[in-house]
Amino acid sequence: MALNPVPTRLVVMGVAGCGKSSLGQQSAAALGLPLLEGDDFHPPANLAKMRGGIALSDDDRAAWLDTLAAQLAARADGAVLTCSSLKRRYRERLRAAAPGLRFVFLQLSREQARDRVATRPGHLFPVSLVDSQFEALEDPSLEPGVLALDAMRPLPELVDAVADWVRSVPAPGEEVRA
Repeated sequence: MALNPVPTRLVVMGVAGCGKSSLGQQSAAALGLPLLEGDDFHPPANLAKMRGGIALSDDDRAAWLDTLAAQLAARADGAVLTCSSLKRRYRERLRAAAPGLRFVFLQLSREQARDRVATRPGHLFPVSLVDSQFEALEDPSLEPGVLALDAMRPLPELVDAVADWVRSVPAPGEEVRA
């Protein structure tokens, strides 16, 4: 049997403070793929809202998600994107742009997220918004192409888990041929 290869396009997702940027950066390096830092694509109005402690609405996120979807679609050879992807409809928007898209869901508790966000001075996302992330989160664990990981595991273990999963488990829609 041989796999019909689908380019590896992967989203590292979860609430603020889960470690998306760290895992995304190191997973991209381990897989030899470019990294797309989702926060870099927010329009200035979104950044201002977050810095001001105002949670983003679905309307605020719409153009941002469209931009991220276009970025994924343009990466025919694959990429790793960091993006909270809190709601299923956000993930579906990204999946529509990138067949075979996979998600790594970094899980942690509210308290763990608050503690981590509090230790990031100068970051655009304040601790006051952590609860809004958990309120918006729709657990993706049972969706196809999702690897759920404990965000509190050591980073090297997480990177190894992602790389092993990408290399050993077919992407959604990847066909096995005889």
